[in-house]
Amino acid sequence: MSLPRLMRAVRNIDNTGPAGLQVTEIPVPAPAADQALIEVHCAGVTFPDVLQTRGDYQLRIPLPFTIGCEFAGVVVAAGPDAGVTPGQRVAAIGAFGAFAEYALVGRKQVLPLPDEISFEDAAALPMNVLTADFALAHRGGIRAGESVLVHGAAGGLGTALVQRAKLASARVIAVVSSDEKAAVARAAGADETIAPDGFLQAVRELTDGRGVDIVADPVGGDRFTDSLRSLATDGRLLVLGFTGRSIPTVKVNRLLLTNTAVIGVAWGGLMATGAISPRDQWESLREAIGSGAFRPPATAIHSLADAPAAVASLDDRSAVGKLIIRTRED
Repeated sequence: MSLPRLMRAVRNIDNTGPAGLQVTEIPVPAPAADQALIEVHCAGVTFPDVLQTRGDYQLRIPLPFTIGCEFAGVVVAAGPDAGVTPGQRVAAIGAFGAFAEYALVGRKQVLPLPDEISFEDAAALPMNVLTADFALAHRGGIRAGESVLVHGAAGGLGTALVQRAKLASARVIAVVSSDEKAAVARAAGADETIAPDGFLQAVRELTDGRGVDIVADPVGGDRFTDSLRSLATDGRLLVLGFTGRSIPTVKVNRLLLTNTAVIGVAWGGLMATGAISPRDQWESLREAIGSGAFRPPATAIHSLADAPAAVASLDDRSAVGKLIIRTRED
């Protein structure tokens, strides 16, 4: 097919936050030998996108650049070592570049897409599903019958954590801040939902004083100490991020006395260095993904022109469910 010379893209030009993003035209890139050029149909909005708008993401990207970490679409050109062919439906992840009409992706970041998954769902899955799997299975060592407390359980990552925990036959207690978010968490498979205020006491009551085996925490902030107190003996607190804005500290004597552990989960950092293969991880979960074990929460669809507002709603925590940018009409 004949490709256009220019494409629309959402660009960070000055690290001033979501309000500083600009939708502009840039040249359509060409793939290297191990890359594919994807015609993007939908892109998912993630918290790293918010960090990218301020230059706060762990991977420093020279300005200006196109933001966005996950997307889905159709391969339109591919190098000989890309591992995909033109016409193939794929999902993909990358450090940046997703909020555009076309995006480049390397061999290890392009993910073959089951036919039964729509572009909207596919764009909502990769970052969250692979992060949740890495957190609970690889870092947390989740086992059947364990109990898992999930903070921020109505968001994209939160619902993926709930679903991955249920895939492991765990009991899930979801922490959510409203009735609307509680409904989202329950739809994802949560066994119980509790409010942030007083969650420690609620956990103790639900577990007969034992505590939970795993806390999955993408929020941080002032919840951290009570999350530690929520753990049972040999429990693990998984640190996935700090959407609550403040970075907590831990008194390690508490870990010693309770035989508990605080475990960092930096899936994105390992992906950027090539230490993990998202494609291999995706393939290991492909049957579960195809069967519907992973489904994003109800999505809100935004146009490419409205992408800055979508990122801003994730920044101010007014978003519910998963936000999707549709770059073209199918």
